[in-house]
Amino acid sequence: MTEDIKRHHRYHASANAIAGHLKLPLEREIEPQAHTELPKEGGHFSQRLENFSLEGVISFRSAYTRVSGNKSTKPGQGWTTLATTAVEGLNVLEVVTADRVVMQTITEHPLEGYVPSVSFLGTRFENLRVAGHRVELEIDHDILGGKPDGDGTYTKESGLIARVGSQYRRVLENKELPEDLRERYNRLSSTLGSAEEIECSLVNRASGSYPGHSFGHIIHVPDFGKIILARLKVSHGEYNTPTGSPRIMNVHLTMVDLELGCVADGNSSLAGGSANGGTNP
Repeated sequence: MTEDIKRHHRYHASANAIAGHLKLPLEREIEPQAHTELPKEGGHFSQRLENFSLEGVISFRSAYTRVSGNKSTKPGQGWTTLATTAVEGLNVLEVVTADRVVMQTITEHPLEGYVPSVSFLGTRFENLRVAGHRVELEIDHDILGGKPDGDGTYTKESGLIARVGSQYRRVLENKELPEDLRERYNRLSSTLGSAEEIECSLVNRASGSYPGHSFGHIIHVPDFGKIILARLKVSHGEYNTPTGSPRIMNVHLTMVDLELGCVADGNSSLAGGSANGGTNP
């Protein structure tokens, strides 16, 4: 009996263009737009949305989402899952604009073991600007590194812990860092390497002549709010006995998280998605 007959893979992926909650200038729940969900059997699904505008506060010309999950046809390779979101012509209060923002997460679960390899190939910002000024980005698509040895967890990998620790220090070393961010990243630093979840970013640095301050992957613009770029969360669960390998790994990437605090108030996530899955036995 072959390995792919003996084992069964459950797919999971989701993608959406925007979601959140607006408090000002009007109270509005932002339901997930162009939301696409992959069933556990896999397949290929997509959605497209044209000319979205939330009372002119947040708008984009178009967006599309795509999820797919299939068993690879290549010998020796396992189950591949893809989640993609692209937002085109983004405009937030004439402050944050971008020609195109693309989130793409690809996971490949192995024929033997449980922990997948992860790729963010295709993920990018095109002509991201703040107040008309170009944002220069240092992006690390390989922040997670290679698949852990011995079917181990990413959250305990020393290389990843070191890279994420460097990101946290870049955020915390700035004297202009708002107190709420300092508290958050001090808390994240205290659990680094010991938690089942790790939070980091594909963006190491954002720079430019725009108003405000940059803290690693975070931009704080006075009278507007915070822009958090390429926020990545990786978590593990359902640990195998007796090996301790996690049966489930979730990879969630949001390209633009907005924490507005000005004429507009509220939170919004743009170009987000997740991919995971699980294999039995």
